[in-house]
Amino acid sequence: MSAASWPLQKALFAALTAALGDAVPVLDDVPQGQAFPYVVIGEDTVTDWPMLGDDEAEEIDTVIHVWSRYAGKCEVKELMGTIKAALHQQPLPVDGPQLVTLRFAFEAVFLEPDGLTRHGVIRFRALLQSA
Repeated sequence: MSAASWPLQKALFAALTAALGDAVPVLDDVPQGQAFPYVVIGEDTVTDWPMLGDDEAEEIDTVIHVWSRYAGKCEVKELMGTIKAALHQQPLPVDGPQLVTLRFAFEAVFLEPDGLTRHGVIRFRALLQSA
């Protein structure tokens, strides 16, 4: 089975774009001067997942970043709640491999060193099986 991270990222992008609407862009790369708030599909870690028989699977941990300049944590936490509702245990259509499960793993909110920017980090764990 080839890495399923790109098909999963495309499915995450579609689900997040639908859930967040036009007001909050979902990005893979942040252009200079990007207005706040925005969401970035970040790093992922792909691990082989042993299956019985000839089946192959991969476990993918994906990090999603939420960026805000709202004074306080409200905006970041509301966006993270929307993201969690859109992804946790949802049957996202993934091209190629079958998404067996997609589960919320953890979240955290930080104040960046500039003292203005809130950074939310939310991680999901996916298990994808070869089709």
